Amino acid sequence: MLSRLMTGVLAVTAGLAVPATPAAAAPDATRTPATPAYTISLTSDATGGTWTGHESVSFSNPSATPLTEVYLRLWDNYHGSCPSTPITVSNVTGGTAGALEVGCTALKITLPAPLAQGGTGTIGFDLRIVVPSGVDRFGHDGSYYFIGNALPVLAVRDAAGWHLDPYTNNGESFYALAGDYDVTLDHPSSVLVPATGTSTDTAGTSGRTVTRAVGKKVREFAWAAGPFKKISGTTAGGVAVNVYSVSSISSSSANSMLKVATGSLDAHAGRFGAYPYGEADVVLDNGFWFGGMEYPGFVLDLVSSTALAHELAHQWFYGIVGDDEYSTPWLDEGFTDYATDLYFNKTGTGCGITWQSSAEKLTNSMAYWDQHSSRYSTVVYGYGKCTLHDLRRKIGATAMANLLKSYAAAHWYGISTVADFKAAAQAAAGSTDLTSFWAAHRVEG
Repeated sequence: MLSRLMTGVLAVTAGLAVPATPAAAAPDATRTPATPAYTISLTSDATGGTWTGHESVSFSNPSATPLTEVYLRLWDNYHGSCPSTPITVSNVTGGTAGALEVGCTALKITLPAPLAQGGTGTIGFDLRIVVPSGVDRFGHDGSYYFIGNALPVLAVRDAAGWHLDPYTNNGESFYALAGDYDVTLDHPSSVLVPATGTSTDTAGTSGRTVTRAVGKKVREFAWAAGPFKKISGTTAGGVAVNVYSVSSISSSSANSMLKVATGSLDAHAGRFGAYPYGEADVVLDNGFWFGGMEYPGFVLDLVSSTALAHELAHQWFYGIVGDDEYSTPWLDEGFTDYATDLYFNKTGTGCGITWQSSAEKLTNSMAYWDQHSSRYSTVVYGYGKCTLHDLRRKIGATAMANLLKSYAAAHWYGISTVADFKAAAQAAAGSTDLTSFWAAHRVEG
C-alpha cells in the first residue's frame, strides 16, 4: 500500500495482537494449513455491491503437530460494527464453527478429528458479502465497488502458534500461504469485474455474465465491480495488462497509466524474476484515500506513476515472496519502494536516517506502528528503501542485483523473514561483515 507517502492520512487501530489459542501440543515451525485450494461461486445483485454464494477450501497439514482446528480470517468485518458485519459465514461443513473473535475478523472451525501430518481436509460455508459505503479497499464510490480482502482466507499456524493479529488500517495485517483460487462471479453484463487471476467470460441468464477467474499460487483474491471503462495492452514480456477506470478518469490518464503498468511490470520482472500471474488488472479512482493497494494480479490506484510502479512491485514483495505483513511490514513496503526507485532510476542519494527513539526500529511490527502512526511511512517506506540503497552501496551494485534476484527465487511462492534476508545479504556480501550495518539500520530479527 502507498497510503502514507501519498496522502499523509493516518488512522490508529486499537488493540494488540491476540494470543494464540493454546494447542494440545506446541506447534513446530512448519507453516500450516498448507496447499490451500479455494473454490468460490458468488452471484451479485443488480449493482455488484452484494454477493451471495458458497466457498470451500481444501488444505493439507505438513506439520508434525496435528491440526485440531483451522481459523478463517474475515478481514473486512473490521469495516462493520461487530457483531453486525459485512461478511457473513453460515452453514459450515467439514468442522464446527465457534464464535467470531478478534473484532469479528477471526472464526475458529474445529475439525471433526485431528488432522495428522500429511493429512488433508476441506471446509465449506455459505457466504454473503455486502460492500459498505465509502471509497476504500473494501467500499464503493457510487456505482463502483472495490472488494479487497472480502473472501475468508485461512490463517497461518507456525512456531509462534496461530497468527490472529488485528486488522490495521495504517498498513496490512495479511499473512497467508500461496494457494489456488477458482472463483466464479455471476453479475449483470453492464458490470465489469476486474479480478485476481486470469478471467474468462461466458453468457449467463438474460442480461448477466458469468466471469470465471482462476489464480494459481496467490495469497488472496480481490475484485471490483462497476461500469468501468477498460483499455488493454501487453508488456514486452507478454503479460496482458488491463486498466479499468471510473468515469471521472480521462482517457489520457488511463493510457498514461497503462504505459507505466506495462513498463514497470517488465522492469520488475527483469530484476526479480518473470511475472507469473498471466495478466494484471489496474483499477483507477482518484478518490482512494490510501493512495494504492496491492492484491495478486490486481491493484487499486490513483492516477500516479509512482504509486502504480510501487503497487505492481508488490506483486513480487508480498505476492510472490510472501511475508507476515503485520509482523514485518518492512519486508514488503521497504523492498517495494526500493524497486520503485530503481524503476525511476533513483539511487537514494541524500538518504538520511534519524531515529526518534530507542524503540524505533526498521523491523518493528504494525502493533508498534499503529501506536506511532506518524512515523510509519517515514521509517518503513523511507528508511526502508534507504537501507537497501545503503546496502547496495556497501556490497556493490552487481552483488545487490544478484542478491535480490536470488533472494526472490529462493522464496518464490514461499514466506521470507528478516533473518532469511539478512542471511542472504551476508552471503552476497562475502567477507564484508554486515553486523554493524544491521545494527546502524536497526534491522533486528
